Amino acid sequence: MRRTVFTAIGLCLATSLGAFPAGAQVKQLGKAEGSVDIIAWPGYIERGETDKKYDWVTGFEQKTGCKVNVKTAGTSDEMVALMNEGGFDLVTASGDASLRLISGKRVQPINTSLIPSWKTVDERLQKAPWHTVDNVHYGVPYQWGSNVLMYNTDTFKEAPKSWSVVFEETTLPDGKSNKGRVQAFDGPIYIADAALYLMKHKPELGIKDPYELTEAQYKAALELLRKQRTMVQRYWHDAMVQVDDFTNEGVVASSSWPFQVNLLKSQGKSIASTVPEEGATGWADTTMMHVDAPHPNCAYMWIEHSLSPKVQGDLASWFGSVPSVPAACKGNELLGAEGCETNGMGNFERIKFWRTPVSKCSTQSEGCVPYYRWVTDYIAILGGR
Repeated sequence: MRRTVFTAIGLCLATSLGAFPAGAQVKQLGKAEGSVDIIAWPGYIERGETDKKYDWVTGFEQKTGCKVNVKTAGTSDEMVALMNEGGFDLVTASGDASLRLISGKRVQPINTSLIPSWKTVDERLQKAPWHTVDNVHYGVPYQWGSNVLMYNTDTFKEAPKSWSVVFEETTLPDGKSNKGRVQAFDGPIYIADAALYLMKHKPELGIKDPYELTEAQYKAALELLRKQRTMVQRYWHDAMVQVDDFTNEGVVASSSWPFQVNLLKSQGKSIASTVPEEGATGWADTTMMHVDAPHPNCAYMWIEHSLSPKVQGDLASWFGSVPSVPAACKGNELLGAEGCETNGMGNFERIKFWRTPVSKCSTQSEGCVPYYRWVTDYIAILGGR
């Protein structure tokens, strides 16, 4: 099923990226409809069920009368598929999904005048190209961060300096091979991680942007991923499955999200994370509204709520991300005085944020390989081809 979804998304994208729609836009707010339906990454919308200290839903529901219903998704492709199905109000989309949603006419322009806290958003994100087209905003920044290298500290007494521990077969510091003990992300956008690694280790390829690859550069990335395929224990997309694999299945290194790192640490596991010398891919997630959102008033109320310093700081503490509202970095009890720095606020320039690859690219004199190719070729790699 997942591979069918990947292929359908890729084929749609092949013909959809081009002219972007203006779409409808909410002009003024009315009465709350009683609920809001949101597609979100795991850990992004908490109501205290895992830890009662982390709850930014209950108060919102009591204040607005809007019941929050959440559908979690493990990859951007799943989010796009769900938005294509419809019936949802909002999605916390990463940059490799947002332009697809815009070009596919699945989301509507955001009326920032209806969001009083818009002015508090980090200026580096307000007009980010993954949610702003022709000066029209199709989303509101939520959180950002990097795809970290998570590792077992019993195996690695010191933080790995390079992503080579998951891309190249090698003997780890505990004297054992990494074969069968590492993981990779189960999504076509992971091809960019391979390209980022090659930027450092094969500079002769001339890769300037991991999302803008010529045929030769793309071929080299696929070759690296096919070699990695022989070592991978599992391609992960479910955060909780990865947590279990690091706990019970002998996995010691993988690309991951800070969410899994924090959860494993809270369970007393020997886990840490790092951004290696090559840098990292990452995500700057945007709350976007479905073009046919059934509860637009509650949706706008939620967006405003999501930008409050309290919500932004609590979420950053829980997920290990960086707030889109810089003011959230100060005075949050859960996040702490150094929380934003710990979560990578200083790494903004080192992160290559997820972005949908297109054939027309700015860093190469020739055309680049479009995303639909990434989808079909990554499916082949997962299948051992």
